Amino acid sequence: MNEKSSISDEKLCGLMEIVEKRYGKVPYIIEKMKNNPKLLESKINYDEAVVDEYKHIDPKTAELISIAVVSALGCEHCIEFHIEAAKKMGISEEQIMTAVLIAGSLSNAAVLSKSTRALQKVNNILKYDENSLSCPECNISGIK
Repeated sequence: MNEKSSISDEKLCGLMEIVEKRYGKVPYIIEKMKNNPKLLESKINYDEAVVDEYKHIDPKTAELISIAVVSALGCEHCIEFHIEAAKKMGISEEQIMTAVLIAGSLSNAAVLSKSTRALQKVNNILKYDENSLSCPECNISGIK
């Protein structure tokens, strides 16, 4: 048994098998979590509950969502990992590209929404006090 945890080596191997069965290999971050079996167990249990216990979507749809999310977040390693997993599941390149394009479209919309709202907010602040860039909320002075 690991001194850091009450999880047996046998149970740890079982957890790693669950992950390998799902993705075809063990992701880097899961491999790194082996040194903290208690954390690893909670991560795998959480992931299983989300993906396996809630049958609202099929595994291929869940993988396409994963591709879209990691694409939007820009995690290179996760993108490659999930694309490989998707291909092993029989997901077509066209389906993968669609998930990536949806992620790109939504990421673009989020950037535009945040930035244009910030611009509007700054413009409203300037309208509040034309002679100062002081924040009307906290009254901290800015550039005059």
